[in-house]
Amino acid sequence: MQKYKIYAAGKFVDTLGTLEVKRPYDGKLFATTALADSALLGEVIIQAKKAEEAMKKLPGYERSRILSKIADGMSERKILLSETLCQETGKPIRYALGEVERAIQVFRVASEEAHRIPGEYLSIDWTAAGEGKEAWVKYFPVGLVGAISPFNFPLNLSAHKLAPAIATGNPIILKPASQTPVTVLELAKIIDQCGLPPGAVSVLPMSRETGSLLVTDPAIRLITFTGSPEVGWKMKEKSGRKKIVLELGGNAGVLISESGDLNLAIQKCVVGGFSFSGQVCIHVQRIFVTENNFPEFTRRFIEAASKLKSGDPLDQTTDISAMIDEGNACRVEEWIADAVKGGAKVLLGGRRKGSYFEPTVITDTQPGMKVCDLEIFGPVVCIEKVVSFGEGISRINDSQYGLQAGVFTNRIDEMNEAFEKIEVGGVILNDVPTFRVDHMPYGGVKESGFGREGVKYAMLDMLEPRLLVKNK
Repeated sequence: MQKYKIYAAGKFVDTLGTLEVKRPYDGKLFATTALADSALLGEVIIQAKKAEEAMKKLPGYERSRILSKIADGMSERKILLSETLCQETGKPIRYALGEVERAIQVFRVASEEAHRIPGEYLSIDWTAAGEGKEAWVKYFPVGLVGAISPFNFPLNLSAHKLAPAIATGNPIILKPASQTPVTVLELAKIIDQCGLPPGAVSVLPMSRETGSLLVTDPAIRLITFTGSPEVGWKMKEKSGRKKIVLELGGNAGVLISESGDLNLAIQKCVVGGFSFSGQVCIHVQRIFVTENNFPEFTRRFIEAASKLKSGDPLDQTTDISAMIDEGNACRVEEWIADAVKGGAKVLLGGRRKGSYFEPTVITDTQPGMKVCDLEIFGPVVCIEKVVSFGEGISRINDSQYGLQAGVFTNRIDEMNEAFEKIEVGGVILNDVPTFRVDHMPYGGVKESGFGREGVKYAMLDMLEPRLLVKNK
């Protein structure tokens, strides 16, 4: 068990506050960290504001070099990062390793994009008033960024905030999730060795009350938050004039057409539905299958899901382990019980043991049931029959969320219809909505958020365009 100092404006410091981090798998104490209070946060904000000018002056090649060096340091410590991530989240080790590799890729992509800060030349003489004039648009760093990351991908989703900020020359203060701060503090050790100006990066575990100061302090120019809609939209209300990016999750749908490849769909949907116990913003929660394929798909999906191996997340053969805590497992149990009372049928699983919840498949759900209307964030998949491809699109759209959707079809007209009509931020063809690579634009509509992540797209939010008009 290790005590971690926190990374405050380029220095590792201890505090009087302590945060305990427990292993979800067995509840044992894994580590403790220091805890930032409002006074320390205030000092860090002052130091970060002082770093704005130094960050702004960093040339593109230097920002690129720093980001590449961070990626190299992560690669050298890949095993340590993976095992730390596995222990503090309960994520099976092979998925933890995958997250580390993705986070490394985020910094490598940001290193490339640091060379490509946008700019534009404009011809002004489109009207007589513009004759003899020309213009340039140049993009400048927005200023101090406040970032809040969630427990489920503590390293990669933190990387999606840290790397774009560094690439655009902005200082950043990151609040990691209280359940999973340790992996990001290990990342801070790497960042500390890479030559950024003092105060450019801070990683501060803190209470929600202290973290709320990131939202209200006028010195912070942009907030980037990944978490629940309830918290995210309240942040937007309180953020005042600052820019804000929200990634708020969803209840992702999959539509399987008559022409869809069932073998592929079953293979992909089982992974998309149950990896990391469904604690993924784009986990497969609702599957709609056209009626001729429904019996076979359901039977084979249940058969495949029943073979998933549960156990210690450090075991390389474990497919599914404990949820982040028992409270969330109890919530999933309650939602399923409510659905059953309303007429839903449990086809597989449905039982809890401590913080472990079995892979669960249900059907005959109805609008108004939490298991299909809300983001369950657990290992639960609802499978329902639809009479047509069009009905499937309508069922996917019958949701307050709109993050990503998966569509299995071998018809061009259905592909085009899905892309035109499904109300989400991304339509994934012949794969599940859980698919994400880290340079693509990622975000949603409706309750799923505001703005886009993905390195280049996050960078655009962290820049402000400025126009210069001059005489020739």
